[in-house]
Amino acid sequence: MQKKKVMRRISLIIIFLVVFSCKTNPFTGKNTLNFKSNSTLFPMAFTQYSTFLKENEVVMGTSEAEMVKRVGQRIAKAAQMWAEAIGHKDYLKDYKWEYNLVHDKQANAWCMPGGKIVVYTGILPITKSEEGLAVVMGHEVAHALLDHGAQRMSASDIQMLGAIVGNVALHDSKYKDTFNAAYAPATQILGMLPYSRSHETEADEIGIQLMAIAGYNPEEAPKLWERMQANSSGQSLEILSTHPSNASRIANLKNWVPKAKSEAAKYGITTFK
Repeated sequence: MQKKKVMRRISLIIIFLVVFSCKTNPFTGKNTLNFKSNSTLFPMAFTQYSTFLKENEVVMGTSEAEMVKRVGQRIAKAAQMWAEAIGHKDYLKDYKWEYNLVHDKQANAWCMPGGKIVVYTGILPITKSEEGLAVVMGHEVAHALLDHGAQRMSASDIQMLGAIVGNVALHDSKYKDTFNAAYAPATQILGMLPYSRSHETEADEIGIQLMAIAGYNPEEAPKLWERMQANSSGQSLEILSTHPSNASRIANLKNWVPKAKSEAAKYGITTFK
């Protein structure tokens, strides 16, 4: 009886979190699983970001470092314009935008919750220009706007609670070891990885619109990913990856170029520099 009570309580917690912790993101209009408050998550992210900068080589005072800041500021301004246009002018009030170039050979960039962005020097030979960099930073700013970090953490918590429920239910069962061996890879392949890929696709779609509103030509987006593909040593199967394939991203971005230009036109942006 005690085991059943524990199972029931944990199951109710999962149901409560899934049903009552959905938030509507104003930039997509979609309901998202997110039970992490900005007031808790952002300070943690800001502290981690500061620690990362202290432990790594931040590039300062160069034309490339200034370009990273300039592009970031333009895209963050575009994000605020968008938020105001859709009736959410205070949505970004707790964001503390920061953009740093860090010396690292990786062709990568990332964003922490609350708008803390890092671009690695290794990606600059692929971005080639300010417009190419705008593709990357539009994508990263989009991750911040869409609360993808909080959503991934929320999904991980649900995954962990599911494992607890299974172990409680099968505590005295011969199938417990089988469950534990199968649960993690099954939920990863069928749940967490598709979830991550959907976030990357969302960030691509919102990011190309942000760069266009900021005055950067969205036609550069698929070109950037063509260069990324050319510089890639090969990708794993999409189903086993956290990211969509380069080919999928290129095709999607080409389809989204007209929409991005149309969105930019709403803000008076009809030509791109």
